Amino acid sequence: MGVAVLLTIAAGIGTFMWQSGGMIPSTGGEAAQDANAAATAAGFDTKDKAAIEAIVRAYILENPEIIPEAVQKLQGKQAANRIASVRSEVEKPFAAAFAGNPDGDIVLAEYSDFACGFCRQSVSDVARLVSEDKNLKIVFHELPILSDESRLAAAWGLAAAQQGKYYAFYKAMFGAGRPSQATIEQAAKTAGLDIAAARSFAATKQADEVIDANIRIAQQLEFSGTPSWVVGNKVLNGAVGYDELKSAIDEARAAKKAVG
Repeated sequence: MGVAVLLTIAAGIGTFMWQSGGMIPSTGGEAAQDANAAATAAGFDTKDKAAIEAIVRAYILENPEIIPEAVQKLQGKQAANRIASVRSEVEKPFAAAFAGNPDGDIVLAEYSDFACGFCRQSVSDVARLVSEDKNLKIVFHELPILSDESRLAAAWGLAAAQQGKYYAFYKAMFGAGRPSQATIEQAAKTAGLDIAAARSFAATKQADEVIDANIRIAQQLEFSGTPSWVVGNKVLNGAVGYDELKSAIDEARAAKKAVG
């Protein structure tokens, strides 16, 4: 009895069990069909299939920990597929909205809101990563979801990127407190922006379109809020901290080296 056949049948049975338990949305019809087709092609009759089902069922019941493990693996694969469909947009900054090595071997993308306290909490983690990893590029994307003022700050952030001063504005804006017309302009002055040019760009249709595109990608990648991070084939949600970000970066770098 071929191992590949058994695994295919097991996949179909496992999908059926998960569906029956309401653990996963109904996506397993094709898997069940593949399992039946594999069994038929291998020459298994109804009794054979029933015996295999009983063995697999007993194993799952005796080792229920494999179910969340399998679900986690499935979710990881789904996330990787979603990232692959928008990777070029995720890893490409608007103008100069990046920090670190512009030719870094790994890109960490941050989606943040200047009104978000958890994003502010992550500023020191970003600074430490930039300082310690000389082969890392951090790309910043505006994701203003909390207030009208945060969207205005995001537009000024894009203006700062256009002037080549995004990271300076990023640090100044988060240091200035919650976004308002006054704190935004103060952060712009601290970052050394041409204020008139920044104000003009922030009001353009282009700024709105960039922000709206970021929101669409956030929805596609199923972010749960801000900050959200994308590195390699992973999405991380929240102020996860330096250690988790570094671990994800190291994992992405190792995976990239493994495929040449």
